[in-house]
Amino acid sequence: MPVGRVALAIPEGSPIFEVAIPCEIFGRPRLELADPWYDFRICATEPGRTRTQAGFAVVDAGSLDELAAADTVIVAALPEPAFEPSAQLVEAVRAAHQAGARIVSLCTGAFVLAAAGLLDGRTATVHWMHADELAHRHPKVTVNPAVLYVDDGDVLTSAGTAAGLDLCLHLVRLDLGAEVANVLARRLVIQPHRPGGQAQYIETPLAAHDDISLAPLLDWAREHLDEPLTIGRLAARLHTTPRTLIRRFHATTGTSPLQWLLTQRVHRARELLEATDEPVPRIAQACGLGSEVNMRHHFARLIGVPPTHYRRSFRTEEAAP
Repeated sequence: MPVGRVALAIPEGSPIFEVAIPCEIFGRPRLELADPWYDFRICATEPGRTRTQAGFAVVDAGSLDELAAADTVIVAALPEPAFEPSAQLVEAVRAAHQAGARIVSLCTGAFVLAAAGLLDGRTATVHWMHADELAHRHPKVTVNPAVLYVDDGDVLTSAGTAAGLDLCLHLVRLDLGAEVANVLARRLVIQPHRPGGQAQYIETPLAAHDDISLAPLLDWAREHLDEPLTIGRLAARLHTTPRTLIRRFHATTGTSPLQWLLTQRVHRARELLEATDEPVPRIAQACGLGSEVNMRHHFARLIGVPPTHYRRSFRTEEAAP
């Protein structure tokens, strides 16, 4: 799609960061990088002045009617996922899409696109904390909480907060080429393309249900992750049969014993990568993942990036030897 008019639709009370991202990327003329640059407009339900979540007021905002004339419409985040987008905003976004506009959402702006029916039958993403809510409220949408953004052609969605930068840079890359996007990323002092996805930022989920009788076994297993832990050994410690253990594991954690152990081992690896200088092979052994090759495989599959990339991003300043 050629460079053209970009309209930012701001829901009332939108978080200021998600509002600022497209303003910085598209609203600041950078004619030395590309001439012409984008024709950028800000639109709101109440034209003239709209207030963000932090209390900052956006003045000179245009009407939502301008969305229909835009080549790209970006919907900023809602104040909260539970916030019901205005019918006027939903209809304006739907009309812009019908008129041929490329529709983009930042974070919880995906709820606006879903309300407009634009995500039905598509894969979309949102901040991982709100993925279940989006899937629950809009069952026709396939929600992928593990990626930074989803490009589905004429409809694009991004994950939370900083992932909006990734998606906006992706749009520049599509419109103006990789060279312009890379130069712009350097000026913003960010990576042109971040490796991995949201999985590296998602907290390890807790058990789905509390089973007090199973809790001591889970605690014991976490303390012995470096040892061979078979279903038979776990069942013997609980004085039950392997079949009963598997059933209770599914009821308590929502997964199998071996999958739970793998998740716990990768989580321990994350902790050691963040807090220590231990080499990856030694961390693999300490977590019960065996070899460095095995750890790299499972870590990249579950977290989305290799262990070394994760350590560079999340290692604490005061890592212990």
